[in-house]
Order: sequence, then C-alpha cells, then structure tokens
Amino acid sequence: MKKLNLFALSFILFAYASFAQPNQGNSSDAAYVKDNYIKYEYQVPMRDGKKLFTSVYVPKDSTKKYPFMMDRTCYSVAPYGPDKYKGSLGPSSLFLHDGYIFVYQDVRGRWMSEGIYEEMTPEKEVHKTNNDVDEGTDTYDTIDWLLKNVPNNNGKVGVWGISYPGFYTTTALLSRHPALVAASPQAPIADLYRDDAFHNGAFMLVANFDFYPGFTNRQDDKPTQRRANRANYDIKDGYKFFMDMGNMKNTNDMYYKDTIRLWNEMLDHPNYDQHWKDRNVLYHLHDIKTAVLVTGGWYDAEDLYGAINTYKTLVKDNPSTPIYFAMGPWVHGGWARGPGDHLGDIDFGGQNGPYYREKIEFAFFSHYLKGTDTDIPKVSTFETGVNQWKNYNVWPPKEAAEKNLYLLPGGKLSFDEPMAAANSFDQFTSDPNKPVPFFNSITSGMQREYMTGDQRFAQRRPDVLTYQTDVLDKDVTIAGNIWADLKVSTTGTDADWVVKVIDVYPDSAKNNQWSKDTYLSGYEQMVRSEAMRGKFRNGFDKPEAFVPGKITPVNFELQDVLHTFKKGHRIMVQVQSTWFPLIDRNPQVFEDIMKAKNTDFKKATHRVYTSKEFPSYLKVRVME
Repeated sequence: MKKLNLFALSFILFAYASFAQPNQGNSSDAAYVKDNYIKYEYQVPMRDGKKLFTSVYVPKDSTKKYPFMMDRTCYSVAPYGPDKYKGSLGPSSLFLHDGYIFVYQDVRGRWMSEGIYEEMTPEKEVHKTNNDVDEGTDTYDTIDWLLKNVPNNNGKVGVWGISYPGFYTTTALLSRHPALVAASPQAPIADLYRDDAFHNGAFMLVANFDFYPGFTNRQDDKPTQRRANRANYDIKDGYKFFMDMGNMKNTNDMYYKDTIRLWNEMLDHPNYDQHWKDRNVLYHLHDIKTAVLVTGGWYDAEDLYGAINTYKTLVKDNPSTPIYFAMGPWVHGGWARGPGDHLGDIDFGGQNGPYYREKIEFAFFSHYLKGTDTDIPKVSTFETGVNQWKNYNVWPPKEAAEKNLYLLPGGKLSFDEPMAAANSFDQFTSDPNKPVPFFNSITSGMQREYMTGDQRFAQRRPDVLTYQTDVLDKDVTIAGNIWADLKVSTTGTDADWVVKVIDVYPDSAKNNQWSKDTYLSGYEQMVRSEAMRGKFRNGFDKPEAFVPGKITPVNFELQDVLHTFKKGHRIMVQVQSTWFPLIDRNPQVFEDIMKAKNTDFKKATHRVYTSKEFPSYLKVRVME
C-alpha cells in the first residue's frame, strides 16, 4: 500500500467533506433519511446519448407535492446503491425535515456518469446540434427528465453547490429552464485562471499540487466508483518539500510523470490564452430569469474571486432578476457546517454559520420553491473587525467613497498625498532561493488560517517592506474592492509583487478564547492580500519583461473586504516579492516559469517609489 502523506489526507478529506457532501448531518439525521425517504438511482439520458448517474431521494409521504433540490457534482454522489443512504440531505438539516425531492448527479465524465470530463466545461452561446453539449444543456435535460419521471413534484427546481458544484450551479442558470426558479452558487469557480489556478498570473502552488492526483480518478469514458491512487511521497514541512522539489518542471519529472492531463493543461497555459477564456463562465451570465443567492466567505482561499464576481456580473447584466449576495467570516465552504465563530486566533463574536443556514439560505429556497414569506436583504455581509452583520441594497455599498492610501517615506501610510522628491523610494533584495513563507509555522499544506494570520514574522524580514498609519483616532471602515497602484523598478526582468493589508492591534488588546497560545497585543491581523506576477501588468494574455532600473506602474486588484479598523488600531501595508509555497517562485528572469531551470532563479533588487511624482498607493472604498 502506498504511504498517504498528511497533506494528501487532510486535503482530500477536506475537499470531499466540503464539496461533495457539505452537510453530513448526525445520527438522528441519518435515521430520519431512512425512515422518511426512498432512494432511487437512474441513468438519465442527455441529448447526445450519454447517460448521467443520478440519485433521487423522494419523501415517502406521497400525499403532497414537493419541489426538487439538486446538487450536480464532480466529487461523487456516493454512497452508491439503492439501499445505501446519505447521512443527511440538502444544504442543511433544515431542508431534510421540511420535505423536498433531493437530487444528486455525477456530472459528465466523473464517477458513474458517461462521457469525457473537461475542467470547467466551456459553455456555448449557441447549440446547433444534439452533440453541442455543455453543463447548461446537461442541466436542462436533467430537469426535463426529472419533471416527467419523478412523481409528486410541484414543477419547481432549486439548485445549490459549493466550489466546483458551485460552478455547476452557475451553469445551471445557463440552462434557462423555466422550472429552475432558484439557485445558489456558493464559492463558485467563475474564471478558472483567476480562481484556483493562478492569481494575477502567479500559480497557486500548494493548493493545486496535491489536489489533482486525488481528483483524477479517471480520464476516460468508463464509469467507475474507484477512487484515485495517491501519490507516494510524504510531506511534513511544505516549505522544505517544495524548495527541495525546485522548479515547476520537476512536478512531472519527480512526481506526476506526465500522467495527469488536467495538471499538464495548467502548466502548458501560464498565460491567459483561449484555453482559459473558454473556462470563464462570467461571459455567459446574461438573460437569467432564475432567482440567485450567491454565497461566499471573506476568508475563502480558493474561490473568493468567483463568489464576488459571479454576484457583480449577475447584477450588472440581469438588472430585473432578483439577485442576493451573502458574505460571511468563513473559509471555503465554512457556512455549510460548523459554528463559523472564529478562524485561527481571530474571534467573530458568535455562531455565524447557523445564522446563514436558517435566516438566509433556507429562507431563500423556501420562498422561491414553496412560496413562504421572506424579507431577506439583497446583500447580507459580515463586517469583520467589529463583528456585525450589515445589510445593503447593492455591493459595494453606495455610501463607500473612493480614497487613496499612500505609501510614504519612513514606513508611513496615510490618506494624505506624498510630498517627497522624485527619487524617494524603499528597496529590498528578493532571493527566490530564500523566499518569504506565507505562514508562520511548519505546515504540510495550505493553512487556511493564513488569511487572518499574524504578520509580525514577515515584518521582521529584510525582504518585506512595511508601512503603517499613526494610531487611528476614529474607526475606519473599508467596504469593497482594493486596488494596488504601485510604482516600482527592479534590477531583473520579471518580479512578483505581493501586497498585504493588515490590522495592527494596540498593545492593550486582550486575548480571546481562541488565542491561548498567542498574544493579541500588537497582533498584525491580515485583512486582505494578493499577488501579482509583474510580467502580466499590461495584460494576462501578453507577458512583458521589465526594463531593469526603469520606473514602472504595476496595478492589480486585491479583491473585496468589509472590515473596520477600530479606533486605537493602525492600518498597515506590507510589500514583498515571494510568498512561498502559496505561490510558485518567480526566477526574476523573463521566461516561461513553468519551464524554468533551477539555475535560472536569481536575486534582484526591487524598489517601491513613494514620491509625489511616482506615488504608490492603495485605492480603497471608505464608508462615509
């Protein structure tokens, strides 16, 4: 038997629990499912003749008509067999006890369904023949079949899903089936290049490395219940493991041996080319009539972009459709289970998971599928820093005014413009062979706590620049997306730029119940962070070398927040060029990094300019 490393085990269990079956329920739920539902298994025919494996749980009480709740997944509808039941049904136990017809389907090319799997199957605007299929047509054909073949349905369908199933929920909207009246894409992948694969061109190394061996259980047209074989390597110290591995080419030379098609597709397409454009579902989200609840977590390390931009695109391109948005203090899928009351050392003041499940998610589907009353706000967002829910009509809120937060000489940070001379800058030497860790502990994988983690360890490094405000004399609330507008230069021909926005606690800060081993006095809590591969500064489809020594603008989005920096705190910004192994290393030489040799990685000196002529700043939205 192959040795299963801790990284692999934790990742695959987290992925399966989060995505395939987000709510496993408890023993009473399991007993209730068996006592009150009958399970059926079908091979549902698609228009091109392929059949998709579908499990249907129907209430035993046939005196009523029920709406459908459907989850289409690439993570398996297990357990298989008409006598083997899930431990719970629906997004939460609330649905189980309220009575629905629950439908779970293996998507095309996965597990027990026929067909060849494609990552984020490209959607087609026009379907000319029956062989012109995508996830939208597969959803349409499934809904049509269910309405005609499952008795006691009320003619209404709801769809939900988290992460990849969130993407399939988004593509369900593209079926535009009239019976689909409610859908909730949760942490949906929207643009594979920008969500899971690359962030502004920087490859998300640690999140992807062990995912694909576990995900790739078949690459053919043969249905199977077989799980994937695990890789035979052991990771205890992720930083050391990936440094020892060296360049990205070694992922195949040392481990995968060119056996994983989906992994190779990422390595073969480091630029935003047609391969990725075909996997951006946002282009297609028009003419949607279905009511939508988009859900995400502020600390979703995988698909924060997908949730925010799915909502923004739907609202922009479908102004007459009811679109709802919920963002809480959760990690990837965290709203579907557990209390949602803290992350790492940071406390969120209460059980935000149950609040969402009852007051938002359950209320949304009940209203559109069963006609119950509802007063759900169009936008429900959790304000971190002060730990309170806020309701708005749109996101970002109209009350938020755009301001610039400037990096100033001497490590200062201010809303006042710089007055320094043109040659004012800070500089540091970046060595890709001694990269800055992304988390202050020995970890085998991607610790989701890094998104709120203490950044004091980074501040102490010479290859991290730090800027901070004076002590705040009043609360400052930032609501909406953050843009970094940097003026930089480098002695190399490429460089990554990492910007982190940080809430610095006062010395008087007291520990909370989650911080038994960590003092919150002086804590530097990460609020938002993002990387930018510098060669993509003028477009992700056209990499461009830096001219050594030339002052160059590098602008990129850090995504949205709703956070209050409280009176007595400080706002801090850190700038660095490595963030390992969260993202892969940049050799700081202009080349295809996926083909770089170990000898290509070079030191370079980077400058960040802080003058009136060449200002560097963050563009933020401040609540007035």
